[in-house]
Amino acid sequence: MSSPLPLTTDPATGIVTLTLEPNQGPMVILDRPLIQRIEASLRLVPGDAKGFILASGSPRVFVAGADLKSIVAMSVPELDEYLAYGQRVFGMIASLKCPTAAAINGAALGGGLELAMHCDALIAAKPAEGGKPYPVGLPEAGLSICPGWGGTNLLPARMAPSDAIRRTCTGKPMTLDEAITAGVFDAVAPTPADLLPFATAWVVAQQRVREPGEHDDLPRRWLGREPHRTRTLAALPGLRDELTSDPARACLRAIDAGLQSGWAAALEVERRELNRLRNEPAGKAAIAAFFEKSAKK
Repeated sequence: MSSPLPLTTDPATGIVTLTLEPNQGPMVILDRPLIQRIEASLRLVPGDAKGFILASGSPRVFVAGADLKSIVAMSVPELDEYLAYGQRVFGMIASLKCPTAAAINGAALGGGLELAMHCDALIAAKPAEGGKPYPVGLPEAGLSICPGWGGTNLLPARMAPSDAIRRTCTGKPMTLDEAITAGVFDAVAPTPADLLPFATAWVVAQQRVREPGEHDDLPRRWLGREPHRTRTLAALPGLRDELTSDPARACLRAIDAGLQSGWAAALEVERRELNRLRNEPAGKAAIAAFFEKSAKK
């Protein structure tokens, strides 16, 4: 049994905070051991919790992304199982009956942003004085692969669908300022020190008794819900001729699956397409170049 991550309950508000711990130097990287610890922690969240905040213990990032080396090394069945496991664990956040918020203090990329978007709200903090703006987005298509934990269907419900789809299909993250302007965040704290108080205030403001049937265990913000569905359907025709690369087409297939057949179908397409793309020559070459560039830093 994996050890839980730090889990605290504020006695004044009843809000539970789960803090992700750095696992690769000062960075938080989503690998299987961390996902197992997230699962162990979520199983300890009380059923009567008044709210939930997902925070990061890294001073530099929220979550820098998934462990790409592990993804490349897995067999096709192993990767499918791993992605499905992550999808189930992240889905545990969406299944919580209380308001949930991700407190984003730094880079939120790839799987890190996907994890955060399973929360009801994204609350960001501006960098400390003199700090550089951090990136937010889904860069997978830039490595000739695609998201695998729901990102294709989550980001279009957080910002203008046309821009979200275009960025996902090309692997172009946003700067923090661009993400703020795009409306990705539900609130923005002026400093890192203000982040948790801002997240707490958002969760407290949402606390109420939910109506029967209001909660269906799916993410609160995804493109299958209105008005996001209608907006996404309106945006797609103008993008299909523009976004023609293999990774872009893979992302569009996942989006279509979500719109036509639902959340589970979208996740299945993401798993299949990511598994395929990382074994294509373009995917292998792009990932190898990424590792080479990272080694030089």
